[in-house]
Amino acid sequence: MAVDERRAALGGVLVVDKPADWTSMDVCAKLRGVFHQKRVGHGGTLDPMATGVLPVFLGRATRAVEFVTDGEKEYIASLRLGVTTDTQDTTGTVLEERPVEVTGERLCKVLEQFAGDIMQVPPMYSAIKIDGKKLYELARKGKEVERKPRPVTIHALELLGWPDAGEDFKLRVVCSKGTYVRTLCHDIGQALGCGGCMAELRRTRVGAFPIGEAVTMETLVNAADPWQYVRPVEDCFPQPSVTISGTALKRARNGNPFPLAKPAGEVKVFDENGDFLLLGRCDGKECRVVKSFYEVEA
Repeated sequence: MAVDERRAALGGVLVVDKPADWTSMDVCAKLRGVFHQKRVGHGGTLDPMATGVLPVFLGRATRAVEFVTDGEKEYIASLRLGVTTDTQDTTGTVLEERPVEVTGERLCKVLEQFAGDIMQVPPMYSAIKIDGKKLYELARKGKEVERKPRPVTIHALELLGWPDAGEDFKLRVVCSKGTYVRTLCHDIGQALGCGGCMAELRRTRVGAFPIGEAVTMETLVNAADPWQYVRPVEDCFPQPSVTISGTALKRARNGNPFPLAKPAGEVKVFDENGDFLLLGRCDGKECRVVKSFYEVEA
């Protein structure tokens, strides 16, 4: 098998710096053509106005999407106080404007209220479905329905300095899956009594993938060999590595538990050629497949 064919067969992960005004699916559609791959997925949707880290999975690596999507995320958000919109960000229609009289002490106390485990009501302009209808479809028709609060975790919420008059506040947010940062901005504004919305959003980390490792779409589209930016799928997993062969390898390739005398916990399993086979879970004597990254043999 030629090198390019082998890379295409194995797939991999791209850490893309998503540009503004692109949807996450726009990025996948473009890269499907760049890499000539049918299977392309992303780990964690970004709104069109947002920029930053978007992990994109090619080929067989799409099996890892669920693990990255569930991971911790970090953002830098611009909070505009005194303005409330129907989308909870500056792309929407302004519903109300109020004067802003906020002291640093007051803002910091309010931010403390949103740290840790909180309940968050999803915005109407979201892809969440209620009774089979996406909320944003209902919102565009001028309808609003009741949404149940959902538990999310804000691991860190930090004010990045104090802005000059008329400028937006910058927040660093580290949060769990399912957190809407624009809703966080809206809720902070409500708690302050002046209203607020999100003016900008940049995702700076998804799991183990930081913005410093992200590649722009322009670079990928114009690269003579875009595969040079593709990372192996095993980079998604921090678990320790093991190598298997013989009977264990044969059983693993057929999706069966295989003997492995390792401490209890998850491991990355490779064959003797260094190819990543699977993520497994050991019990001290044998290992069971959590997710395979190879084609199961008949």
